[in-house]
Amino acid sequence: MEDREEHRAPQSLYVHIPFCKSRCFYCDFTTFVKSPAAMEAYVDALVAEWDLMEPLEAPLATAYFGGGTPTLFSASLLDRLLDAMRQRFEFCADAEITFESNPDSITREKLRVLRDHGVNRISFGAQAFQDHLLQAIGRAHLRDAIEEAVWAARDLGFPHVNIDLMFGLPDQTLHDVAESVEAVLRLPVDHVSAYWLKIEPGTPFAKWHEMGLLSLPGEDAEADMYRLVRDVLRDAGFVHYEISNFARPGGEARHNLVYWRNEPYCASGVGAHGYARGERYAMERRFSAYLAAVREGRRPVSARQRVPVAERAEDQVILGLRLAEGVDRQRFERRFGRTIEDVFPGVVERLLAEGLLERRGSAYRIPDAYWPIANAIFEQWIGAADIH
Repeated sequence: MEDREEHRAPQSLYVHIPFCKSRCFYCDFTTFVKSPAAMEAYVDALVAEWDLMEPLEAPLATAYFGGGTPTLFSASLLDRLLDAMRQRFEFCADAEITFESNPDSITREKLRVLRDHGVNRISFGAQAFQDHLLQAIGRAHLRDAIEEAVWAARDLGFPHVNIDLMFGLPDQTLHDVAESVEAVLRLPVDHVSAYWLKIEPGTPFAKWHEMGLLSLPGEDAEADMYRLVRDVLRDAGFVHYEISNFARPGGEARHNLVYWRNEPYCASGVGAHGYARGERYAMERRFSAYLAAVREGRRPVSARQRVPVAERAEDQVILGLRLAEGVDRQRFERRFGRTIEDVFPGVVERLLAEGLLERRGSAYRIPDAYWPIANAIFEQWIGAADIH
């Protein structure tokens, strides 16, 4: 059975900028603390890597610079990077171009450079609005820096601004979460991402957790925190369009919707992951190996994996069920040539009967009340696809 979207040309690009001023205690991303000279060498390598990419068949509709902290670059280095991007890629007229930023790494000069090159969305990693919590999780900024950064972005004309929040942090209370959400609502932002803390292996938090040194709120308190975030933001006019994401109408993260709709995207930079033409690929995770590959004229792809059609069908459902819009039955059938009920025999019927799935229009979705336990619902689909 062929996936009919397998050959669709990617129209999205993820670019990984791996540098941070310091490493947060919960972070397991591919990040490094490096010198300005290393950052310059990396931008040169990144631009050279773009020259090694196969030409894109369609203009980019979205580009996303994540990290790390992309705005740790100097204004002149950002200018060089974005100028090179504009020379090498064609963009749709209404393309969304996003930069992640930590509040302590941004200046008005950098914001001006981003806007001059068409960056129209900025995402600030705030995480919390209590200084003691920010210090406890290893963040390099305090509350004042968040507010200053957001207002500066508004002043310089960014139409879309996101704030990341985290809950379930050590010693965090429900009052802390309420205070953070209220602080966000006083700022000119049109998007909020709210994430549970996950203790990732190999991080300082994982080590401290094993030693019994982390005082975590617990699952019941985390569920209360999630409900509070959802209720307050929805009451304020935000649409809860994805399990962890809220937007004012028109402020949805278009690049991230590419992931959740299981559409293809290109990837560039150390440790980045891409998905195109039915294949997942990963870029070299080691900084020196990435630079060496580019110097030798090789695209630094370290692994490629053909994704079996059954896994693609699973991904289509599990990622789509993260969205309020759900999984469109007609799109699923167009893509895979069979209905979702045929491909997942018994699963749809069982979840509908248990009330863990509902049909709305042409889509299946998780009822709002069950979003906090979505992972348990996703598990019902894993390994259940009957398609080859």
